[in-house]
Amino acid sequence: MRHTNEKSHYSRQGYYALMVLLLAYILSFIDRNIMAVLVGPVRESFAISDFQFSLLHGAAFTLFYIFLGLPIGWLADRVSRKYIIMVGVFFWSVMTFLCGLADSFLMLFLIRIGVGVGEAALSPPAYSLFGDYFTPQKLRWATAIFSMGITIGTGLSYKLGGFVYDWFSNINVSEDSIIREFMPWQMTFMVVAVPGFFIVGLLAFMREPTRFEANNVPSGAVPVTETFAHLYRQWQAYGALFFGVSMMSVIGYGTMTWFPEFLMRSYGLERAEASRALGNIFLLAGTAGSLAGAGFACLLQRLGYDDANVRWVMLVAAVLVVPATVMPQVESADTALMIAWCVVFLHYTHFGVAMAALQLITPSRMRALTSALMLFMTNLFGLALGGTVIAFVTDFVFGYDQALRYSLSWVAGVVYPLAAVVIGGSLHYYRTALRTLYDSASSKHETAFTNTVSRRIP
Repeated sequence: MRHTNEKSHYSRQGYYALMVLLLAYILSFIDRNIMAVLVGPVRESFAISDFQFSLLHGAAFTLFYIFLGLPIGWLADRVSRKYIIMVGVFFWSVMTFLCGLADSFLMLFLIRIGVGVGEAALSPPAYSLFGDYFTPQKLRWATAIFSMGITIGTGLSYKLGGFVYDWFSNINVSEDSIIREFMPWQMTFMVVAVPGFFIVGLLAFMREPTRFEANNVPSGAVPVTETFAHLYRQWQAYGALFFGVSMMSVIGYGTMTWFPEFLMRSYGLERAEASRALGNIFLLAGTAGSLAGAGFACLLQRLGYDDANVRWVMLVAAVLVVPATVMPQVESADTALMIAWCVVFLHYTHFGVAMAALQLITPSRMRALTSALMLFMTNLFGLALGGTVIAFVTDFVFGYDQALRYSLSWVAGVVYPLAAVVIGGSLHYYRTALRTLYDSASSKHETAFTNTVSRRIP
């Protein structure tokens, strides 16, 4: 076991790392989701359709984001995770600023690819760090707190984005002001990019922890083939977790992209009003849900469920089918927003505990690459396809902009049940994977201890 002073040291460092990485995660969602507030202005500037806009918002960002996560995860299992994250935050902040200089659809598309390249460097190393900073008992709370970045960042992207856009739209600018050369949506990108450079400075004070296995045994590097062999041996547990959480991300990212526009098209809300309303929901209900997920999983574990983390994901998916399908069809904006508070709260209870579940069945030196594989799947389905699937149904199935509400209901009614069924069928396999890892870690620890003792006996 780790020495008491070492535990205390790791605890302090872990809490600082968690705070700074949470700030970075919040900023990443502000920078990637700010376009959801700018649908109208960007479409007008480049004369594009919903489907084309969804390519800017989702496909461009994820084109390299999802694929670079894999080599970055491999690298993070071998070198300093701290420096990988620092380079990533700096790069995506530069790219976000450059989005404000884009003057064509193609230019903005290419720069959004750059934002995705930078953001790919954050999550896989971060989840690997948490696995070494925190005990299994504290890990689900750490990942739940980190996952609050999704909802805080999304909420702030709506509120901050709407505020900044309106401010630049309404100020009087002198003839010789440089601001006069840019449109309000361009200035919005430039402003939200600035905090990233300060976060890089905070990351510089974060320390790299020793990598520990399940039984607190320091770990060494492993070949990538061994990682994939481990995943293959437990493919039922990993496959269901990857696919089930990916289905949940279709709803999460699709809603992030299109819900403000849905409120404007279906109920006539102003852009600023829709952004504020949804921003409040994500900031309050979503953030509370992210933290509450760890509490719900703890309760399930006290009831005797060793698979509490993944079981909770299954329950959330099953419960949300009806309210998420009904919400876009109600007659008033107030009723839709009231249901949205409940849907967002419950939906965002799942991701933190799902990522904790992943770390708990994965050896330390495989965590970054395995997390990257999980994020590859969730971002492929969520970021790349979530918003695009909804736009595709609106444009090519229903064929008119006002049908956005039907697209939202249709996707929720298909995807949530699919996630619940896939994860529910894997619970036995997850429990098996959990027992296998900890039995193996205990065996290795006992073998190492025996070998050490035997070398000391004359």
